[in-house]
Amino acid sequence: MEEQLNTHLSQAQTWKRIFFMLLFAVIVTMVRWLAWAVIILQLIFVLITGEKNSNTLNFGRSLAIYAYHIVLFLTFATETLPFPFSPWNMSAELKFPDEK
Repeated sequence: MEEQLNTHLSQAQTWKRIFFMLLFAVIVTMVRWLAWAVIILQLIFVLITGEKNSNTLNFGRSLAIYAYHIVLFLTFATETLPFPFSPWNMSAELKFPDEK
């Protein structure tokens, strides 16, 4: 058991994953603040014009999908690194490692 643990801890891939997880944990916090800014901005548009702003709406959707990809990576549901290591415009559908 201890030998197996030492083997896992000495693998560079494990430490690389930990580094990226910490990086994306910080990024997802910034994304959350940005999402609140989008929420407030969209609310202001609706209050003033009575309609949603299409640019803000599209950015909000894109931001939500980005946050989704970060959470998938952080929860080990995928090995695909989110933006900036993958395209920003990835779809909400991802093929997971366990799926055929």
